[in-house]
Amino acid sequence: MIRKLEPNYAPLAGEISVPGDKSISHRAVMFGAMAAGITKITNFLDGEDCLRTLEAFRAMGVSIQKQETDITIHGKGIKHLKEPHDPIDLGNSGTTTRLLLGILSGLPFHTTLFGDESLSKRPMDRVAVPLRSMGAKIDGREHGKYLPLAVRGGDLTSIVYQTPIKSAQVKSAILLAGLLADGQTTVKEKTVTRDHTENMIQAFGGVIEKNDDAISIKGKQSLTGTDIHVPGDISSAAFFLVAAAMRQESVVTIKDVGINPTRTGILDVLEQMGADIKMEEKRAIGGEPIGDITVKGSRLHGVEIGGDIIPRLIDEIPILALLASQASGTTVIKDAEELRYKETDRIQVVVHTLSQLGINIKATEDGMIVEGNQKVIGGEVDSYGDHRIGMMIAIASLVSTNPIILHNPSCIAVSYPAFFDDLEQILSISS
Repeated sequence: MIRKLEPNYAPLAGEISVPGDKSISHRAVMFGAMAAGITKITNFLDGEDCLRTLEAFRAMGVSIQKQETDITIHGKGIKHLKEPHDPIDLGNSGTTTRLLLGILSGLPFHTTLFGDESLSKRPMDRVAVPLRSMGAKIDGREHGKYLPLAVRGGDLTSIVYQTPIKSAQVKSAILLAGLLADGQTTVKEKTVTRDHTENMIQAFGGVIEKNDDAISIKGKQSLTGTDIHVPGDISSAAFFLVAAAMRQESVVTIKDVGINPTRTGILDVLEQMGADIKMEEKRAIGGEPIGDITVKGSRLHGVEIGGDIIPRLIDEIPILALLASQASGTTVIKDAEELRYKETDRIQVVVHTLSQLGINIKATEDGMIVEGNQKVIGGEVDSYGDHRIGMMIAIASLVSTNPIILHNPSCIAVSYPAFFDDLEQILSISS
C-alpha cells in the first residue's frame, strides 16, 4: 500500500483533539482487569497496539465491553485471572509485552506470548532478567531475549533493582510484578522516566512510595475499579505542534492533551528552539494533568538535546529531527541510544529516511546531528512499519518541493487511526 503526499505551503490553522494517550490506555486496561469492581475508561486509544492489550485480558477471562473509545471492564481481582487457552498474539506492541510479563510472572499458570516480525526482534531480556531475580520462570529464544516467550507464573519475592537503562517499561514491569510479590519491591532509576504506572496504581487505590530516585510498592495489595479518562497523547500531538512551529503564520491548538511533566520534554525543546507556545492547564483526571496547547509559527534555531530530557521526549525525536532540518544552525541529539530498540532502530531509520528526502543528517552511536535550513526534495520512502516514522514523513511532505510517495502508511493506525483526517482538517481551514 502506498500514499502520495503532496506539498502544501499554506499556514496551518484550527483546533483539533488527538487520540487518547497510548501509554495510559494500555495501563488503564491492565489495572482495570486486575482490580475488583467496574472500571470505566473514556477516550481509550482505539489503535492496534492498545487493542492487543484489551484482547490479552479477554483471553484471561476478563469481561470487557467496548463502544468506540469507551471501555467497561468488569474486574474480579488479580486472583481471578485465568490461564488463556491459546498463545497470546501481541502484534507489534512492545508495551503490552513488557508490562504483561511483569503481571504474568506472578500468576499461577502458563502463558505463551508471540508477536509480529518486528516485535520478535525487540529485546525482552531487559525485563526478563530482573523478573527472574524475583523468581519468575521465563524462557524463549536466546535464553528469553526474544519472542516467542513462555511464562510459568508463580510465587515471587521482592527485590531492590537499579535500572541500567532509561525505560519506563522496565520500571513498570517490575512494579507490576512487585504488586504480586511478597514483601516490598523497590525500583531505582538514575533518570526519572514517565510515571503513568505509579499514577495508575494510586488511582486504583494502591499505595506506592516515591523517595528521590526510588519507587517502592508493597506486594499483595488489592485494587478497586475506578473511572479513568485518558488524556490526549502528547506524542501524537507533537507532529502537529512541530508542523505549526515550522510554518510562519500558523496557529494550531491541540485540546485536552496530557501534560504530565515526565512527558513534556517536547514542549521544552520547542521553546528552546524559539517556538511560540502557550499552554492552558486544566484539572488533573485520574492523576494525569491535561491542558490545551497552542503553537504559532516562528523562526527557529538549532539546539543540543541530551541528558535527562531524553526520557521525556524519546518518542518525539523523529519529528524533532525533521524540525531541526528546517531551523537555522545545527542540532545535536545525544544520549538517545534507547531509540535503537523501538519498533525499528529509529536512529538508523530516521537518518536514512531524511537523507532520502534530501536532508543532511548524520547518525551517531546515541543520536544524530542535523544541519538546518535545508530543503526537503521529496521522493519515495518507506515507513518500515513504524507509526512515528510514517507520521514524520507525512509532516515532511508539507515543506517538500516535490511529492513524497509513502510506502506502508497503514502502520500509523497503531497510535493515530485518524491522523490524515486531522492533518487535512488543519490544512483545509487555512486554505
